[in-house]
Amino acid sequence: MANTYRLTFDKLLDAARTTVAAVVSMLLARVLKLPEYYWAPISAIVIIQSTIDPRTLAWQRFAGTALGALLGAIIATFFPSSALVYAAAIFLCGVLCALLRFRGAYRFAAITLSIILLIEHTRPAWIVASHRFVEVSLGIAVALALSEVWPIRT
Repeated sequence: MANTYRLTFDKLLDAARTTVAAVVSMLLARVLKLPEYYWAPISAIVIIQSTIDPRTLAWQRFAGTALGALLGAIIATFFPSSALVYAAAIFLCGVLCALLRFRGAYRFAAITLSIILLIEHTRPAWIVASHRFVEVSLGIAVALALSEVWPIRT
């Protein structure tokens, strides 16, 4: 059986494009002194490597991150940490995404909410949530810009 995988010029360009998105996002987040700067390149990679139209996925990730950050900040501020509070938060997150018609954003909202509620932070929840939103949004913006100036060859 012959090896069907071939390294083509298009695959090299895709790797280069992904690298540029990740590194530019990381450097910008570091310049802005964002505490968990690694979320910017992770977001850029998710957007740039998606098989979904980058603008559609970017909107889903942006809206989901905003909702998850807002909900996470409110819940972490006013409720004690527990499995029951977390369960209610994840459920509420899904209900809000459905009501707001944030199709496809629920997974991103739930991930952001989980990071805010489940990881112990030294800063107040509002600060953690705002940093998460900025870090992710920065990665999204870089990936979208790069997608426009360096589209995938078809």
